[in-house]
Amino acid sequence: MRISLLAATVCLVAGLLSSTPANAAAGVAQPGLTSVMSDDGPRHTCDVPAIRQGSANSLKSFHRAMADCADRFWAARFAAAGLRYTSPEVTVTTGTDSVCGKINSNGAHYCPEQRAIAIRIMKHDLRDPFRMNIAHSVAHEWGHHVQQLVGVLDAQNALYWPASDDARKLLSHRLEMQAECFAGVFYSATIESIKPGLDWDEWIEAVRMADESDIHGKPGNLAFWQDRGYRGGATGFCNTWTARKSRIT
Repeated sequence: MRISLLAATVCLVAGLLSSTPANAAAGVAQPGLTSVMSDDGPRHTCDVPAIRQGSANSLKSFHRAMADCADRFWAARFAAAGLRYTSPEVTVTTGTDSVCGKINSNGAHYCPEQRAIAIRIMKHDLRDPFRMNIAHSVAHEWGHHVQQLVGVLDAQNALYWPASDDARKLLSHRLEMQAECFAGVFYSATIESIKPGLDWDEWIEAVRMADESDIHGKPGNLAFWQDRGYRGGATGFCNTWTARKSRIT
């Protein structure tokens, strides 16, 4: 019974996200979200300011400008498909308190119940404000908001709580890598205006060389999915739920 439930839920998630002929041929349902997932859409401009080293106010302004850009980008994608989009609440702070409780040491997280993104400006951001790394706090967490809006987080939760520890880790990796891929889709339309200070291949190599995360998975796979979203330019390329295990761990 558990295996049947698992298969049915994964098929549901895959149906929400698929836009490729291979998935259609496999009999995966194709609901109205397909047009959001496959529409390349126009370029979007992020009007983001410079970051001054040691200035928390400039970092807050940068995060808020990135949030405005991400919000406009995803709202346009949903509108093109005739789907309802709602903006998340965004908190940017130097403290630890947010609308969804304490912000942990990771510096940013998404809170599904509150539909909120909480970003904490960390000391290392003030010392070494690597522009693309800071921008990614917004892009990745917005990916989780998209997952919430299309029902992926609910489907993942249905699988997560009754699962074994090993199965939970794999589900977490699939979720996080999809958010990376969604971030790549966002960058595909906005990267030039973000002015990252390095080219795309250099950024992906930096992602690949990052420390491994138990929650997120191997950095090489995170780099793969972010690059896949960027080069594909549509979230139909981001179906991590049917990807082989070696691309998720």
